[in-house]
Amino acid sequence: MKNRRDFLKLSGAAALGAAFPLDLLAAGPLTVGFIYVGARDDFGYNQSHAQAAAIIKKMPGVKVIEEEKVPETVAVQKTMEAMIQQDGATLLFPTSFGYFDPHVLKIAEKYPKVRIAHCGGLWTAGKHPMNVGSFFGYIEECEYLSGVVAGHMSKSKKLAFIAAKPIPQVLRNINAFTLGAQSVDPSITCHVIFTGDWSLPVKEAEAANSLIDQGCDVITCHVDGPKVIVETAEKRGIMTTGYHASQASLAPKGYLTGAEWNWATPYTEIVKATLEGKPMINFLRGGLKDNFVKMSPYGAAVSAPAKKKADDIKAQMLAGKFQIFKGPIKDNKGNTVIPAGTTQVQTDVALEKMNYLVAGVVGQV
Repeated sequence: MKNRRDFLKLSGAAALGAAFPLDLLAAGPLTVGFIYVGARDDFGYNQSHAQAAAIIKKMPGVKVIEEEKVPETVAVQKTMEAMIQQDGATLLFPTSFGYFDPHVLKIAEKYPKVRIAHCGGLWTAGKHPMNVGSFFGYIEECEYLSGVVAGHMSKSKKLAFIAAKPIPQVLRNINAFTLGAQSVDPSITCHVIFTGDWSLPVKEAEAANSLIDQGCDVITCHVDGPKVIVETAEKRGIMTTGYHASQASLAPKGYLTGAEWNWATPYTEIVKATLEGKPMINFLRGGLKDNFVKMSPYGAAVSAPAKKKADDIKAQMLAGKFQIFKGPIKDNKGNTVIPAGTTQVQTDVALEKMNYLVAGVVGQV
């Protein structure tokens, strides 16, 4: 089979455009395309999606196709279009944040009969096509719990966070992790380095070493593949909390816990809706209580008090009785971002536009 990225150019299929008879595909299995920005075995973001895609493969009446290492450029448009034209895909899951605008939107307009469910984008009624949807998980709940554990375990009271880009989802995680740690000790600080892109292993290793040299003794991250960061910390005797998937096997001594995705939950819901001919799910979110996200098991080093506090807060989250972003909260420039008496619940769209770092975070957007 020809590479999908070259398919349109080689076959001239681009000329078919939206006139391709997609209705003829309805008689066969539902072909679902998954697109990853990195490798499917990256111990991180892409692996978490690939693990869920493997579950979708087992659903009756479903055929899954996948493409990995597709950049957040026009390349993803070519991949999506080739999946539609060459493979007959009528449901696509482009999984990386940068795929949404303009790439997903352009393909959705060209192929109105194809459903495209994007991970992390903010679908807006009246602005975006009805055959597009966005889904995401409130993983900052798990980041808050990871912060609670890190706050208990840190001796230096200096935590580290290595992040790719200062987009709202990343800032929510940094802030939640910091607030969780500060619930244990308000004097705790979290030192942040932004690398500039989702997968830059050399920069990630340099950032980890720099933060360790500054005295940080627990490191976490929001990059596509945490492998390098976790391994670097383990070699230097520093504790870590993971992200995306479990990295426990990479750090048997220092891995405390982690925030993991359970993408199978939204994937299954969207695929079932498609199979049943129900309308496109345009906006889908969920947290711990919805089984969209989960915690990594505690590592051997985690203390009993750390487990107890984290478990108590987790129970409140599962009962819908715990809110992370409850005022008064100030940013790290001294401005009040959430006033006293105000709570921004997880479903508040304002959180999806977050553009600040909370007090106690050392770094800038």
